[in-house]
Amino acid sequence: MVVVPYERIPEATLRRMIEEFVTRDGTDYGLTEVPLETRVENVMHQLRKGKTLVVYDEENESANLVTREQLQQAGITDID
Repeated sequence: MVVVPYERIPEATLRRMIEEFVTRDGTDYGLTEVPLETRVENVMHQLRKGKTLVVYDEENESANLVTREQLQQAGITDID
């Protein structure tokens, strides 16, 4: 996996990636519905803070958003 700086992804593409991420099946925000724009902004904030990263899987030729913690749990530590 390769970490891709989110700043290098065109804004419209990044937004679509984030929207897909926050609307995936199984995403549950509890009893109160959270607006899509709020969820997108939350993920953008996490990207800016470095808590969430964009990774590209060369084997599957796909990009995904993952938390730094998820990468570390998977044994991937060289992420800076």
